Amino acid sequence: MEDYLVRGIDENGQFRVFAAVTTNLVEEARQRHDTWPVASAALGRVLTAGLLLGANLKGDDLITLRVFGNGPLGAITVSANAGGEVRGYVQEPHIDLPSTPAGKLPVGAAVGQGLLHVTKDLGLKEPFTGSTELVSGEIGEDIAQYLVTSEQTPSAVSLGVLVGPDARVKAAGGLIVQLFPGADEEILTHLEKSLAEMPPISSLVNLKLQPEDLVARAVDGLNIHFLEKHPVRFACKCSREKVGDILAAMGKKDIEKLLKEQGRAEVRCHFCGESYIFEAPDLQEIVLNS
Repeated sequence: MEDYLVRGIDENGQFRVFAAVTTNLVEEARQRHDTWPVASAALGRVLTAGLLLGANLKGDDLITLRVFGNGPLGAITVSANAGGEVRGYVQEPHIDLPSTPAGKLPVGAAVGQGLLHVTKDLGLKEPFTGSTELVSGEIGEDIAQYLVTSEQTPSAVSLGVLVGPDARVKAAGGLIVQLFPGADEEILTHLEKSLAEMPPISSLVNLKLQPEDLVARAVDGLNIHFLEKHPVRFACKCSREKVGDILAAMGKKDIEKLLKEQGRAEVRCHFCGESYIFEAPDLQEIVLNS
């Protein structure tokens, strides 16, 4: 099933909604970073949240989510753009915690208490960063708290990742519903009821529901006008050329020391896990061109 995102508004202009299926890209992130189940679930939720929040961006705008909890997972960092591209990593990918009594992965316990920072680079002189305390570490509730406190936007956020017995990601997706100022109390009551009765996002995606179907379940009969639909994918901007520039910035002395001690250099991108190897002739060429 294709990963993609939709953005829509109700016919009366009282709320907007974003929904995405992200199963393939979250599985790619799992493979790239070799994450264990609880880390896969936590990183997958933040990756999905980044894409949903990024749907409001334009052009070359970027949004970065940084989750700093005191749990064993450490920091989670995700960056997304307006084009549906996202990348990210978790500090400690090999964390294993027992499931909850309900059989769910203990994402909240693995994340712990701490802060959520959301940075928007809108091409201005300085990026804007909003921060809020983590409510539960479950990510969805934390994103909703950020939206209401930092952006004054009442929102319902649902994020989910289903990991199979073989540790592969079986289903992943997310949904955000945001009320506009002055929304009718009747609409609010209707949405609260339908969202409360909605099954977990990951179980719906596992049943092959598409983003439009997730929206339909969330709004329960209200008419939605979809404004946008586009694919989403895991994508990183690193390259061998950029890594070479970083090595060149070290200076001749440090590169020559690296050549003498190791004879080569291997640089791994935190965001995507890609490794770039520079053998001795490559390093010598960088020295000559520096």
